[in-house]
Amino acid sequence: MSFTHVWGLFTHPDQEWRSIRNENPGILKFIISYLLFMAAIPAVSGYLGTTITGWQLPGGTDVVRLTESSAAIMSVLAYFATIAAIVVIAGFTHWMARTFDSTPSMGQCLAFIAYTSTPLLIGGLSGLLPSLWTAMVVGMVMIGWSAYLLYTGLPVFMDIPFERGVIFASSVLCVALVVLVSVMAATVTLWNLGAGPVYI
Repeated sequence: MSFTHVWGLFTHPDQEWRSIRNENPGILKFIISYLLFMAAIPAVSGYLGTTITGWQLPGGTDVVRLTESSAAIMSVLAYFATIAAIVVIAGFTHWMARTFDSTPSMGQCLAFIAYTSTPLLIGGLSGLLPSLWTAMVVGMVMIGWSAYLLYTGLPVFMDIPFERGVIFASSVLCVALVVLVSVMAATVTLWNLGAGPVYI
């Protein structure tokens, strides 16, 4: 079961990666049973936080909220962008694996990237209480844990020497950064087309 691995990734990741490696999930089944739900956490939290709780900028006293329609559009776009980003990174991971003498299936690569991203997705819960400082602290902690899972888990998951795993992980991280920049560029474009935030 997909969700049974989440707790293990926080408590005993090495053992959990070995358990995950023995699975070979179908791509569509994994997306439906795990990724669609996990990607909804930051999207739904962001929607609720920006429409109900509201943001208070540092040094300010006014609470800023978005209209429900504006927040809904942005949350839906963020939801699909998250799923697409994870699938694209998984695709590149699958493509690069041969270079590092590993032959995982696309489903296994998708599972690895999705599980590696899980701390970031769970960290999206901070959107329920939109605060710049909260977002920064939670974001840094979850980014750090995802990076830890990537660098320590990839050699185990791909069954390759640690040294090659570090190089592989760095390559995956570079791809992730490129995808992030692409998503940011697409976001700016969509905002200019009218899908940006509308404040109350």
